[in-house]
Order: sequence, then C-alpha cells, then structure tokens
Amino acid sequence: MQERIAQELNINRRLVAGGEPGEIQRRIDFIKTTLRQSGCQALVLGISGGVDSLTAGRLCQLAVEQLRAEHYDARFIAMRLPYKSQADEADAQASLAFITADQVDTLNIAASVDGLMASLSATEPSAAHIDFIKGNVKARARMIAQYAVANLHNGLVVGTDHGAEALMGFFTKFGDGACDLAPLSGLTKTQVRLLATALGAPARLVHKQPTADLEELVPGKLDEHAYGCTYEEIDAYLMGEPVSERVRGILQGAYMKTAHKRALPITPI
Repeated sequence: MQERIAQELNINRRLVAGGEPGEIQRRIDFIKTTLRQSGCQALVLGISGGVDSLTAGRLCQLAVEQLRAEHYDARFIAMRLPYKSQADEADAQASLAFITADQVDTLNIAASVDGLMASLSATEPSAAHIDFIKGNVKARARMIAQYAVANLHNGLVVGTDHGAEALMGFFTKFGDGACDLAPLSGLTKTQVRLLATALGAPARLVHKQPTADLEELVPGKLDEHAYGCTYEEIDAYLMGEPVSERVRGILQGAYMKTAHKRALPITPI
C-alpha cells in the first residue's frame, strides 16, 4: 500500500539535496505552459506566511517574469486573506517581501464568514463542532475571494497542495483544495523546504512550524498535532522508507478516510 499511495500521489523520489535548480525550472515551466495554454494572463495565490505559499508564490513570480521576457503578457497577484487579524502577520509580510509579487491585494474575509455563520441554525451544536464548521467556511471564503480576483483579471488560481498534505487529506474540500494548478504537487514537505531554500527564502520561514490556523478554540494548532505524527515521518513513508506500525496505521487510515477529497464528484454509472 505504501508504494501504491506514493505512485497515486506522483511522489518525486528523485529530488534530493543538490537537485533543486533543475526541479525549480521544471515547475516554473509547468506554470508557464499551463498559463499559456489557458489563454489567461494572471496567476492568483493566497499568501499565508507558511513555506508552501511562500514557495509556490516565488515560483509564480519567476514564471510570469520569464513569460514577459518571452513577450507573453502575464502577472502574478499575491493575496492576503486574513480573518479579522492574523497572529503571524509578520511572517506573511516577510513572505510577500521575498516573493516580490507584481501586485498584492488584501481582502478580509471576516464579514462574509461571520455573515454566513450567523445564518446557520442547528440543534444545540457543540462549540467544537461550530469551530470546525467555521474553519472550513474560512478556507472556502478564501477560495471564493481568489476566484473573484482571478475572474477580474483573466487569471488562474494557484494551489499549494503537496504530497504530504495530499496523503493526509489535510485541506478543505472546495476550499484550499480547489485551484486551477498545483505546482507543488508530488513533493514531500522536506522537498518543498529544499526548493524554498534553493530559491533563497529566509530560513525562519522555510523551517517555520506549519499550522492551518483555522480553529479558534485551539489557535495556532500545529499540523503535526492534528496528524498525530511528524512531517518527517510522513515524508519517510512517501519516500519508501520504513516507519513504525503506529505511523503506518495513522497514514494509511488518513489516506483511506480522505479519499473523497482527492476524487471527482460521484456520478451515476
């Protein structure tokens, strides 16, 4: 099952330290080809302050700069999408400073999220259940905003999904899991950090502890606390290395439980 999962997620086991420059250009070329073939002229991506959006954002900016040098009109729009205020806003701003996007738009999603949540009705929902629902609404509101901006500028929405998150299903269906292209696909978390380092990103952002930060009852909850295992263990599994039976059970259980997130809508045969 370990090999089947790695194949289904198209994990790149060839990328190790030292091979980043060729892999960086390969993914930039993927972005350029996708934009050209679509006939669109902009790339849109939300920047959170984490290494995934940092890496994808810099790849997008390099891609549009190369396209312009090739006489194809293209630009990259980086978006800040806070809910009210963000605890690690300084990291998001540092990411933007590194990416040097052509354009930065900021849309606060609080009004839309709070408006929708206020209209929900349920019979004695627990605080934890409401918090979970609201977290998913935040992720989907951010994607609505990105698609609105993409529509405005004849653009494509870029996603930050990579192999480790895909295995765990650690994304909101039709939220951060929705996009037109995913240039980090097939990479482990370690490989994303390798690319970020090779691109020249600040070390503190490259090695920052990842958090989705969608839960208000547990603000800043680390991804690894939600998983029950570390990214190093997830990456080892994806790279075909041995892991403990406990970790194997967590990973394979998560992969099967979240299969619906990686599939197209169910249709009649």
